[in-house]
Amino acid sequence: MLIAALAATAVLAWWLRARDGVVRTAGEEAAAPVPDALSRLGVRPGDADLTVVQFSTAFCAPCRATKARLEQLQATRPGLAVVHVDAESHLDEVRELDVRRTPTLFYVGRSGALVGRSSGAPRPEELTALVDAHVGRSS
Repeated sequence: MLIAALAATAVLAWWLRARDGVVRTAGEEAAAPVPDALSRLGVRPGDADLTVVQFSTAFCAPCRATKARLEQLQATRPGLAVVHVDAESHLDEVRELDVRRTPTLFYVGRSGALVGRSSGAPRPEELTALVDAHVGRSS
């Protein structure tokens, strides 16, 4: 019985680690309009090619690393807008958007469609690829 419990725990840990930070994109048919909760936070999709909304908390180390990576991308990609949200100060929106951990990022296209979401620190190469797919690099 103990061996089965240990094996199940190991599989669950592997599965959670494999999903951590993975950017899940919505297909064209599944792209949804910006939820009201994001609109209340000041997200205006038409202002940029891609808007990334990051939910963070004060004591979250991966949040700081993700914020730094987003700022680095924003410096070289003028079509990228970033909105940082303190999750503890916006609990209604956190509940409405089902934010269960920080950092959680929402990716909103120019058309207002929610094009993706990630929970946990996104993998740098996936984050860069998603941003470049919507914004591109400046010369």
